Amino acid sequence: MLVIGGGAREHALTWKIAQSRKVKELYVAPGNAGTVSIAHNLNIKPNDIEALAKAAQDANIDLTVVGPEAPLAAGIVDYFERLGMPIFGPTKAATQIESSKVFAKKLMQKYAIPCPEGVIFSAYAEASEYLKSQPAPIVVKADGLAAGKGVIVASSREEAQKALSDIMEAKVFGSAGDRVVIEECLLGKEVSLLAFTDGKTVVPMVPACDYKRVFDNDQGLNTGGMGSYSPPGFFDAKLTQEVMKGILEPAVKAMASEGVPYKGVLYAGLMITPDGPKVLEFNARFGDPETQAILPRLQTDLVDILRAIVDNRLSEVTVEWNNEACVGVVMASAGYPGSYNTGFPITGLDKLDKETIVFHAGTKLGENSQIYTDGGRVLTVTATGKTMAEARGKVYQNLPRIHFDGCHYRKDIAAREVN
Repeated sequence: MLVIGGGAREHALTWKIAQSRKVKELYVAPGNAGTVSIAHNLNIKPNDIEALAKAAQDANIDLTVVGPEAPLAAGIVDYFERLGMPIFGPTKAATQIESSKVFAKKLMQKYAIPCPEGVIFSAYAEASEYLKSQPAPIVVKADGLAAGKGVIVASSREEAQKALSDIMEAKVFGSAGDRVVIEECLLGKEVSLLAFTDGKTVVPMVPACDYKRVFDNDQGLNTGGMGSYSPPGFFDAKLTQEVMKGILEPAVKAMASEGVPYKGVLYAGLMITPDGPKVLEFNARFGDPETQAILPRLQTDLVDILRAIVDNRLSEVTVEWNNEACVGVVMASAGYPGSYNTGFPITGLDKLDKETIVFHAGTKLGENSQIYTDGGRVLTVTATGKTMAEARGKVYQNLPRIHFDGCHYRKDIAAREVN
């Protein structure tokens, strides 16, 4: 098998796949210092689709699993399928549910999938005029992929106008800002519910919550995610069924009706409002950092699930989860999510309790097996427990034992579940 990507999500996927007795050889491209011990790292970028396909052919790969959104949006699944090579993930057309906010908004409006009220604009002047009549807070979204930074929740009209100008005039996200969606700001509790689907059968994973802001108490800039936990106490089995029946299953059916069948993982970022769950965003892949808190709870062989989806027989697999709580906390480089330096040695990874699982993200292996920082988000330190308090306690006991220059992490991941 081959896993594409080099973050903590991909380390978690590789870690789970490596537990399967069905897997004889495991590759990761490009991987990181954490995947080295369980797989063969290939020095190929996730967007180099031709090189990845050639490597997969050369290594006789039976199944490729795509982690990040960029290669999916670039059509890696279509390319592999044309070559007759099994690959897990949605096609380029189906990935539009994440790669185009406009596509997703139109889909939800057409098929009455609960979401915020919103208007689509392709001209700056019209969007700017519309904003003048809207109450704050308000949400401004760039249409295309922007590495998780294209959604601005503006607390004032002035902030919204600046966001709009940055996106559509200054083009801070490039062509991703050619169109925008301006939406009402929903209030409530945020949660992620991911599901496996082969285009017909939809099977939910366990719910998780992630933390986007860089500092405690949701202060500071938005990041790719500073930690996550599963399960949230406020999201019960009844709510899972409500989201399945009202959002996830209708979305998969809608995609089929539109002639773009959806296979892979469908991620629903939700707000639980007084009027029920509504979709903030769809993603076309496993979430990061949610995956690091979800996969440790999976009891079914992940390889069985992935193969069943690729072969259109997900209905034949029973997906089971344990009842434990799981907490993952991200350790980041100084300056992240702004500019940061890399290349600092990481110490203390050998001083951790046995039950602690560390998923690597921005790391690389140097001489004498020394591990160095190589990104903004460096590690996700994870643990499970019978209760959220136990899982959280294990993580926060072990975090101070790990060190690299300028490292920082949030101290409040899953605190609301314990206090």
